[in-house]
Amino acid sequence: MSTRFTKAAAVLAGTALLLAGTAACSAERGGGAATGSATGTETGAAGGGGGLIGIAMPTRSLERWNNDGANLEKLLGDMGYETSLQFADNKVDQQITQLQNMINQGAEVLVVASIDGTALGPVLENAKAAGISIIAYDRLINQTEAVDYYATFDNYKVGQLQGQYIIDTLGLETEAGPFNFEPFAGSPDDNNAKFFFSGAWDLLLPYVESGVLTVPSGKAPASNDQWTTIGIQSWESAKAQSEMDNRLNSFYTDAKVNVVLSPNDSLALGIAQSLDAAGYTPGMDWPLLTGQDADLANVKNMIAGMQAMTVWKDTRTLGQQVATMVDQIMKGEEVTVNDTETYDNGVKVVPSYLLDPQVVTPDTIQKDLVDSGFYTAAELGL
Repeated sequence: MSTRFTKAAAVLAGTALLLAGTAACSAERGGGAATGSATGTETGAAGGGGGLIGIAMPTRSLERWNNDGANLEKLLGDMGYETSLQFADNKVDQQITQLQNMINQGAEVLVVASIDGTALGPVLENAKAAGISIIAYDRLINQTEAVDYYATFDNYKVGQLQGQYIIDTLGLETEAGPFNFEPFAGSPDDNNAKFFFSGAWDLLLPYVESGVLTVPSGKAPASNDQWTTIGIQSWESAKAQSEMDNRLNSFYTDAKVNVVLSPNDSLALGIAQSLDAAGYTPGMDWPLLTGQDADLANVKNMIAGMQAMTVWKDTRTLGQQVATMVDQIMKGEEVTVNDTETYDNGVKVVPSYLLDPQVVTPDTIQKDLVDSGFYTAAELGL
């Protein structure tokens, strides 16, 4: 918890450590510190007496991080806190610099959605020395004691929902098939990607091993531990599109792909673009394609028959939970968690709060996404 009553002395000590830590981080990563992002903002209620909260988001290039950052900034501002919201353009050194700047500014809590789950230890240890509490936001921060809490969705369940949807929709339990299947995994430097893949693969691997699902590309990990072999760095749509292009061109000249496991919507968008370019048409010809996040472009693809489902993590509820946790820290109250066993970061088990994801299909878009106010009918062209 934040030790606000020792703040002034701790910041002086933390600043000295910060200078040494900055050099160490730069040396370890092979270059000078990056300049701070110009996309950061500072807001707060009139008077700004609530204290400063630093919010570090990975990038503006994915829709969900823009939404998460703006939502959390508003929630905390409404509670009377000042905020420093920064986006790091998916550059680890830039995120480290932004966090260092937040420490210097006197932040009392840092909310961090990390780019690389293992790279932030030194700067966060400086933050802890300055009496700052740290909440890992949606991505676990690994290999450091200096993370107090973790808030996320049940990421293993995300994968389970994707895998079970494939099983149920294709009728795999009745030995239907075989179906040509291509699995993808998320960014190797994102701790969540491991959970997404494992949840799906624990359900789907038996069907791969039995031949009900066949993988013409051969890109079917023999176990969960090999998930990084099919990971798409930085969750980039273009990289997923290129990978799908390669698989289609190399292994599907005389065959059709029937189902693609995509762990999130960003990858699904690139995969769909590849399928479209290869001449697949929505309808019976289009493969079953999974996703996650309910991004606007992907929901439109679902309406157009180019994506079968998405796992929706209503990040409004995640933001509300994190804002509550921040407020509890600042008030010296017990912080609400509901999992103290699952998320071992390699140094400690991080007390966590897990929220439930849900499946959205074309048939439930209106009920789940429009009626809840997540999107308007006009945004979706309904």
